[in-house]
Amino acid sequence: MSLQSLALIENWPVPTAAAGVVRADGTLLGTRGPTGHRFPLASVTKPLAAYAVLVAYEEGAIELDEPAGPPGATVRHLLAHTSGLAFDEHRVTAPPGQRRLYSNAGFEQLGDHIAKATEIPFAEYLHQAVLAPLGMNSTTLDGSPAKDGISTVDDLLRFAAELQTPRLLDPRTVAEAMTVQYPGTKGVLPGYGHQNPNDWGLGFEIRDSKSPHWTGSSSSPRTFGHFGQSGTFLWVDPTAGAACVALTDRAFGSWATEAWPVFTDAVLTELTELPTP
Repeated sequence: MSLQSLALIENWPVPTAAAGVVRADGTLLGTRGPTGHRFPLASVTKPLAAYAVLVAYEEGAIELDEPAGPPGATVRHLLAHTSGLAFDEHRVTAPPGQRRLYSNAGFEQLGDHIAKATEIPFAEYLHQAVLAPLGMNSTTLDGSPAKDGISTVDDLLRFAAELQTPRLLDPRTVAEAMTVQYPGTKGVLPGYGHQNPNDWGLGFEIRDSKSPHWTGSSSSPRTFGHFGQSGTFLWVDPTAGAACVALTDRAFGSWATEAWPVFTDAVLTELTELPTP
């Protein structure tokens, strides 16, 4: 069985694309394209990095509410993009907890914080804590924890299954990561403009009622995940009981804002027509 809706990626104006859908029980519902091809993830790196941070928390290496990043900020602030750090610069532009300022710099400071706490370089910690246990053997972090991951659809489907049925983390920790942190916080969703509120969990964006958005019009408010400027995304829709990964090698732009929601809605429609597992 393979979802026919995945064939829509063949119409995308990109050189290379691959996609797949996986259920919460790990059942693969279909793939399309070269699922073993390694693509730069851009910001889809962040959920992987965040998961490693949560492993460090469960191992007792850090606490979520301990100081990290700029003065007054914590690990939780950095994960939730409320530390006040600028987008790509290590300078403070707002007090912690007041605005949702999406920040690559924040994730870079998270990586430094974990490396210092565990005495393991962050890329190696990510490998030991997340990638190796999940069998994500084609995934590497070659630079910034915010944006320099490289992976495959096959590997990210393993991660998407983990997000739905956690084995590496206590399910309560994952539930916390998918819960809105600092509710009511306004901010800009890159590529989609100002959102009020701009809801975010611990390293994962939460769909809620954002509009416009990169997921579908039929995506449930509980949907969480991330997209990347390299033309990549991963979403998990708990209401649909499935997750989807799509990777391309064309930079995010108007083609994606047009194609992705249509694709996601087609996938979700087809999922509703499948027999309940």
